[in-house]
This record gives sequence, C-alpha cells and structure tokens, in this order.
Amino acid sequence: MRLSSRPPYRKASSRRGRLLAAAGLALALGLAGCKTSNDITGSIGGRTAQPVTEGDWRSALDTWGERYKADPSNAEAAINYARALRATDQRAQAVAVLEQAAIRNPTNMALLGAYGRALAAVGNYQQALDALGRAHTPDNPDWSILNAQGAVLDQMGRSAEAQRHYSAALKIVPDEPSVLSNLGLSYVLTKDLKRAEVTLRRAVAQPGANPKVRQNLALVLGLRGKNAEAEQVAGEGLPPDAAAANVANLRQVLSQRQKGGRGYLPSPSDGG
Repeated sequence: MRLSSRPPYRKASSRRGRLLAAAGLALALGLAGCKTSNDITGSIGGRTAQPVTEGDWRSALDTWGERYKADPSNAEAAINYARALRATDQRAQAVAVLEQAAIRNPTNMALLGAYGRALAAVGNYQQALDALGRAHTPDNPDWSILNAQGAVLDQMGRSAEAQRHYSAALKIVPDEPSVLSNLGLSYVLTKDLKRAEVTLRRAVAQPGANPKVRQNLALVLGLRGKNAEAEQVAGEGLPPDAAAANVANLRQVLSQRQKGGRGYLPSPSDGG
C-alpha cells in the first residue's frame, strides 16, 4: 500500500465538498479520530471512552504517540494515535501513521478500516475505497464500513452505488441513525428532497441520533420551503446561544439559496 502524492478525484471531490459545506450538510463517514459531530458511527480499535476536549485530545496524542513510536507495528497504538492526530487537525500525518501500520499488518481489518477513513478525510477517495473494501468480507460485512463506503461513493458522485451500500448496512442495523442520515443526504445529492426529508425524520427519531442529524433535517426542511419548522428543528434541544447560532446559520444558507448561491446541492456531478 502506497500513499500517492496526488489524491485521485481531488478536483471533483473538492467542489463536492464545497457544495456540501455551503449547504451545511455533512456525510457521516464514521471517521475514527475526528472530534467533530460528524463522527457518529463509533470508533475503530477500542471500546474505551473517547476524549471530548482539546486538552483530552492533546493528552491522548502524547500517550498514544509514545506507544506507537515504541512499537510502530502495534495496530491499536497506530489507530488511537491517528485518531488523536486527526482530532488535532493533523490529518496527513494520521494517514502516514496508518499507512505504515497497514503495511505491517496487512490483514488487520480494524486497521484497514481506520486507514480507509483517514484517506477519505484527506480526499483520497479511490484509495479509501480500496482500503475499506479490504476491511470486511462479503460473508461477514461490517455495517460501519458499508456506511463509510457509501459516504465515499457519494463524495465521488456515485450516489446510486452509495445508496446500495447504505441499504445493505440498514439490513444489518435497521434504523441506525448515522446510516439513515447518510442515506438522506445521498437523496439530497440526487435532488430527491421528499425522500431525504422522510429518511432524515426517521434518523432524528432514533435514540442515538447525533445533533448533526437534526441540523441536516432542518436544512432539508428549509430547502423544501418549510422554514418555520426548519428553524424549530434547528434550535430544538440546544442551549439558547447554540440554538440561536444554528437558526442564524440556517437562515444564511437559505438566503444564499434564494439569491442563487450554493446553498443547495444541485447534482452529484462532483466528488466526504
């Protein structure tokens, strides 16, 4: 496994990323190590509690960095070190760590899954698909890997394939909110806003739904012209300041769309 110096699909994927960002929508890649709310599929490489503050991540960075440097072949150390690197905005280094660890552990599926997600985070989508494809097997599929594969395919403009991966994941974990959220956003990418709304409502209704899922639903409601309900959803369950910020962001996105800006995702013509 060799990390290419020039990520494939970069030009197209960067435009798709800008469109996603402009709409405030984010696919949940389940990227182990990211500290943002987009990471809602759980971690790879351990069941321990994850750091929640910047200080916690810095501490984890030091701890796991020392373990990794003492034994670069230790898959657990590599996964957790890369997770901390990504959480502290050192994504390229995280890829490098996982690449070397994957070379030393070519059959470690947890490690390959983390490597694939890290590659996706820096826009190396084809390499990400290759790694994720080796992180589980057809006779023993992993729903979180299927979800990540779907998110990568959506970023590459291959939404029909992505939706098949989400459907396969939902057969394993029906009503999993992270998968439903990605499926809903995939419908947004193909301009099927009605199905997007139905799917995101279903996602928000699940007990484990992340706040980002609610934000995605609010934006889809706004895109469908249901502005009052969109603002209610955007601010629900949040402290007053956070609710006001979410509503303000929603209004800005919808205003940009009305003015012909990129507040709406027009088509999957470009490449999480």
